[in-house]
Amino acid sequence: MFTQTNKSIEKNPIKMKTLRHSNIPIFLPQLACPHQCIFCNQNHISSQNDVPTPHEAHSIIERNLATIPKNYDIQIAFFGGSFTCLPLETQKAYLQVAQPFIKSKQVSSIRISTRPDYIDDDILRMLKRYHVTDIELGAQSTNNTVLKLSGRGHDRNAIQKASEQINAHGFQLGLQMMLGLPGDTFQTALQTAHDIIAFGAKTTRIYPTLVVADTPLAKLYEQGKYTPLTLSQAVAWTTEIYTLFVKNNITVLKVGLHPNKDFTSNKYLLAGPFHQSFKELALSNIWYERLKLLMQENCTNQSITIFVPENELHNAVGYNSQNRNELLKKYKNVTFCTDSALQDYEFTYCNN
Repeated sequence: MFTQTNKSIEKNPIKMKTLRHSNIPIFLPQLACPHQCIFCNQNHISSQNDVPTPHEAHSIIERNLATIPKNYDIQIAFFGGSFTCLPLETQKAYLQVAQPFIKSKQVSSIRISTRPDYIDDDILRMLKRYHVTDIELGAQSTNNTVLKLSGRGHDRNAIQKASEQINAHGFQLGLQMMLGLPGDTFQTALQTAHDIIAFGAKTTRIYPTLVVADTPLAKLYEQGKYTPLTLSQAVAWTTEIYTLFVKNNITVLKVGLHPNKDFTSNKYLLAGPFHQSFKELALSNIWYERLKLLMQENCTNQSITIFVPENELHNAVGYNSQNRNELLKKYKNVTFCTDSALQDYEFTYCNN
């Protein structure tokens, strides 16, 4: 007999997007950033030192288009810097590069990332004219103490005001956050997540703070004045915050930094909760929490079959099968199967 575990999990009515989407990223590392944030060295993080010219950006777009299937929704994304901090004519030069691709319908729109304190109505009207549809703000935290200690150069009110303006002009708002910045606690990080929801964001990114070489944070770490989150702490914080976002229909675009050759060789990474499969660890941990009640049973003479949504099978089994292995301590045999009738984090099970 199948048993629905409604009491052990909270049913989440939100479905993740299924539309195939692809970004053509154009990295402008630290271009025009007016502040030296304590944690940031975009050149090391992206393994890119040269800033592409508008002409080179055109070539990047063409090369990427040749590799993306025709049935994808494609955006050109200007990442890595503070786009609206650039001189106005420079902004327009980059945006103009994208226009022929939008006109020919090879690309649908443009996405940019920028700072909350470099947004105003004139800038937003200009971006609208150039078919920018998505604006991501590096909020990082909404706690004023954390923002000050991190050298952000703005406060919580700047994030809230910019978010209101972006939403009022009809853009899709994204608010990025970081976990474990100087002065950060789980409670302040959780409040940041609640603020991201309250400010009307549709998307977010979650980045655990890493200690990168040649940054002020690296000096604090070397002096013993900053301690990064452990990997287990970062996974635990992310589990709670990711679940909160999904329940509130916020699309989580990214979890953890994308590994590059310099990071994986520890060339620039000094410390912090970096893992090449960090997102997988977090999603596996969500399912560990969901299945915890079953792990408290003692049915070593019984087998169990657990049914989960089709797109959650890998996460439910767990990173390196960690959830299945935990269950095997309590059951004779454990089998995971998919059920297309289930959604999100629902599951059913039967003993035999």
